[in-house]
Amino acid sequence: MPLSRAPVPTPAVHPPGANGAGPARPAGPRQPGLVLAALILVAAVANLNLMVANVALPDIGRAFNASQLALDLVAVGYSLGLAASVLYLGALGDRYGRKLMLILGTALAVPASLLASLAPSIGFLFCARVFGGVAAGMAYPTTLALITALWSGPARTRSIALWSGVGGAISALGPLLSGLLLAHFHWGSVFLLTLPLALLALFMAWRFVPAHVNEATDPVDNLGGILSIVLVASIVLAINFAPVPHRGTLAIGLGVVGVAGLVGFVIRQRRARSPLYDLDVAGRRIFWVAACAGVIVFGSLMAAMFVGQQFLQNVLGYSTLKSGAAIVPAALTMILIAPRSAKLVDTRGARFGLLVGYFFCLLGFLAMLLLWKENVSYWSVALAYALIGAGVGFAGTPASHSLTGSVPVKRAGMASGTADLQRDLGGAIMQSILGALLTAGYAAAIAATVSPNRAQVTTTVQNELTKSFSSAEAVAQQYPRYAGQITAAAKTSFLQGANWAYAAGAIAIVIGAALVFFVFPDREGERRLLRQYHAEDSSATPADAAT
Repeated sequence: MPLSRAPVPTPAVHPPGANGAGPARPAGPRQPGLVLAALILVAAVANLNLMVANVALPDIGRAFNASQLALDLVAVGYSLGLAASVLYLGALGDRYGRKLMLILGTALAVPASLLASLAPSIGFLFCARVFGGVAAGMAYPTTLALITALWSGPARTRSIALWSGVGGAISALGPLLSGLLLAHFHWGSVFLLTLPLALLALFMAWRFVPAHVNEATDPVDNLGGILSIVLVASIVLAINFAPVPHRGTLAIGLGVVGVAGLVGFVIRQRRARSPLYDLDVAGRRIFWVAACAGVIVFGSLMAAMFVGQQFLQNVLGYSTLKSGAAIVPAALTMILIAPRSAKLVDTRGARFGLLVGYFFCLLGFLAMLLLWKENVSYWSVALAYALIGAGVGFAGTPASHSLTGSVPVKRAGMASGTADLQRDLGGAIMQSILGALLTAGYAAAIAATVSPNRAQVTTTVQNELTKSFSSAEAVAQQYPRYAGQITAAAKTSFLQGANWAYAAGAIAIVIGAALVFFVFPDREGERRLLRQYHAEDSSATPADAAT
C-alpha cells in the first residue's frame, strides 16, 4: 500500500533568492530538526554499512581461506549494490513516493544485515552485501532528494553540510565500532552493528518525514533503469577481475558488457519521452564537474579505509579494536570541518571548497605513501587519516551542493542519485582500482621472493602464498620452521602492493584537482550559471512554478 497521497502544502513561488539559484522557498519544513535528524539517521545506516566489513577482512579471510580477490569483492559488494541501483531506485522514489522508498530500504537493511552475519561461505557473504547495497539504494538517495525538496538557500547548504559531514564521520567510525565487537565476538557480529540504528531510523522516518514533496508525475524509464544497473555493475566487476591471473577473459567480457550498457543507456536517454537521467541537465558544467569531483574525493575516503585497515592489521599487527580506533582522527576532522565547509561555499564558492578538500586529500595519500612503513608510529597513521578526513570534510559539501543546486526540484532524485553515485560508485571504483593494485603488487612481490627457492616450494604452497596475506599466514602456521621468513616476506610484499595503491590514489586526486581548477567556474561564474539554469528550467516547465 502506498503511503498517504496527501500533499505537503507548498507556498506560491517567490522571486529568486539572493544567490540567484532559484525561487526563495521557505527555509525548511515543520519540525526541521527532527526531519533532518531522521534523514541523517537513514543515511547513517547506509554509511555505517559501507565500512563495517573493512576491519573484519583479515578475520573473514582466515575463516574462509579467502583470496585477496574475494576479500576485495566483499569489501566492494555493498558499494556495488548501491551504486548499480541508486539511479533507478531514486527515480522510482521521485515517481511513487520518496518516503515509501525511504521506509522500504531502511526496513530491508535488517534482513540484509542478518544474512551477512550468518553467511556460510564467502560467496554467500558477497551476495548478502550486494543485497544490503540495493536496500540502501532505496533509502539513501531519498535522503538528499528530500533535503533538496524541503530546504532552500543557505538552510539547504547547512543541511547538506550536516548530512555530508555526519554521514562521512559515521562511515569513519564504523571500523572503530566493528573493532570493538571483533575484540569479543565472531566476525559476523560487525554486520549486526546497524540493526539498532536501522530500527530507530525506521521509526523516525515514519513519524517525522513528510510524504510527497515536489515529486514527479512522469512515468519511470524502466529500460533505462535496467541499463544503468548493467553498466555500473559490469564496469565495477571488470575492474576487480582485471589483475587476477586467468580471469582476463572474464574481465574483458564484463568490460564489453559495461560499454555496451553505457552506449545503450545514452541512446535510450536521448530517445525516451521521460528519461531516467536527463542528459541535458547532466551536461551542465556545474553538474558534471561536481559529479566527477565527488567520485574521486569520496572514493578516496573509502579506498584509504579499505587498504589502511589491512595495512594496520597485517603489517603493523594491530588488533581489530586498535585498528578501528586508528580511524577516529578522520571522523573528528570531518565533523569539525563540514559546518565550516558550508560557510566556505557561501562566501568563496564551491570551486574553492573543492580545491581545499583535494589539497588535504593529496597530503593524506602522500603521508601514506611516504610514512606508512613497517613499525611506523601511530602518529603517522593518525596524521594521514586526519588529512583524508579534512579533505572529505571540505570537499563533500560543495560536491553535493553543486549537484542539487544545478537541477530543477522535480529532478531532485536525479541529483541525489548522482550525489550518492559520488560516494558509492566512487567508493566501488576507487576500492576496486586500489584493491586490484594491492592484489597485483602483493602477488608480484611474493612471487619474486619465492622465485629463488621455487625448487623447494611446491606449486600448492606457491599458490597459497600469492593468494592473499591471510593465506600466507596460514602457510606460516603449517611450516613453523619457516614461519618468520614467510611472514616477513608477506609483510614486505603487502607493503609493495599498498604503495602501488597509495600512489594511484594520489594520482587520482591530482587529476580531479586539475579538472576542478580548469573547468569549474569561480564564485561569480557559478552564481551566473545557476541563475541561467533556473531561468531555463522555469521557461521549459512553467507548470512547475505552481507547485
